[in-house]
Amino acid sequence: MIRRLPLVPTILVAAAVAVMIGLGVWQLQRATWKEGVLAEFARSEKLPPITWPTAPLDSAQLPLFRHATGVCLRPVGQRAIAGQNLNGEPGYVIIVDCVIGGEGPRMAVQVGWTRNPNVKVNWNGGPVSGIIVPDRKSRMRLVAAGAPPGLERSRPPDVSSVSPITPAVHRGYAATWFALAIAALTIYALAIGKRIKRERGAS
Repeated sequence: MIRRLPLVPTILVAAAVAVMIGLGVWQLQRATWKEGVLAEFARSEKLPPITWPTAPLDSAQLPLFRHATGVCLRPVGQRAIAGQNLNGEPGYVIIVDCVIGGEGPRMAVQVGWTRNPNVKVNWNGGPVSGIIVPDRKSRMRLVAAGAPPGLERSRPPDVSSVSPITPAVHRGYAATWFALAIAALTIYALAIGKRIKRERGAS
């Protein structure tokens, strides 16, 4: 008759199950957090326009998805990233980095869409309005409501497309971790059951 569970395997299985359950709970917490962030972004789209911030901001203070206005005093750089026009056609959006005065942060302006990532933009700056969206390089950029000659208006990223990992994906990850924990316990229980049968047969 079995007197006790094997110590080392039991500890390893218990630790693995605890980690998997912890990861599942963490993914559920991430899903709740992501829902809150997306809801905040959706509310921001409906707020009155603001002036483009001229002072450095912490990541938590970025006014993402707020309508905003700013003044580009002087374009100082240009880059292209994948994007779409208003019809959803794939291509490139042109982002111009602008000096907005003093030694403060610059303003990144998504001025328009093109099929040619090397196009020369005929835009010397000036007043611009649009919506603030996340940017990997400058943390945020202003997607202009218009476009200079030679470019088409670009489509701003949708709130739901900010992160490829949606709340539903986080919940899917959580379900996977919980399923793995159940599977580990089931396999361990079967192994213990076989051990008990062997010991009973030997007694």
